[in-house]
Amino acid sequence: MEDQSTHVYKQIELVGSSPDGVDAAVTNALERASQTLRNLRWFEVVSIRGGIEDNSIREWQVTLKAAFVLE
Repeated sequence: MEDQSTHVYKQIELVGSSPDGVDAAVTNALERASQTLRNLRWFEVVSIRGGIEDNSIREWQVTLKAAFVLE
């Protein structure tokens, strides 16, 4: 049985985007990453920025670090 206190994680950087806000951008990034990565455990928002078009917010972009447990 694996000791839960000795996990080793791999950390990656993702950028998610959405016209619907920061939460949606984070969710989009994590949902897409989960299609090819197993054992995602945590994320950290590194930066938030947005695109502007015709003086309005076009989309939100969120850069995040995410980590998964190495098998």
